[in-house]
Amino acid sequence: MMKRERLSDQEIMTALKDAPGWTLHAGKLHRELRFPSFVEAFGFMSSIALVAESLNHHPEWSNVYGKVIIELSTHDAGGITAMDIEFAKRANALLRGGPGT
Repeated sequence: MMKRERLSDQEIMTALKDAPGWTLHAGKLHRELRFPSFVEAFGFMSSIALVAESLNHHPEWSNVYGKVIIELSTHDAGGITAMDIEFAKRANALLRGGPGT
């Protein structure tokens, strides 16, 4: 199992180089995605929900029509951990070749 220790600011900035599209916002990893339709946005959310469950690490997120907003932090560590970075990378892997931007 991946360690859930809070990363330093430098570790976060280094890790973000391997997670394009993600930014640091209000102490959380943040990404906004736009899809052509609600069905495609919800389909992505359904797929990433399976990833979240497999990691036992669940995002804060919202969906309005074709827009999905994801925010990641590890509450029990009080910040961003390697688990959040892994989640971001897996979300990006699901998006490759898909409509989310």
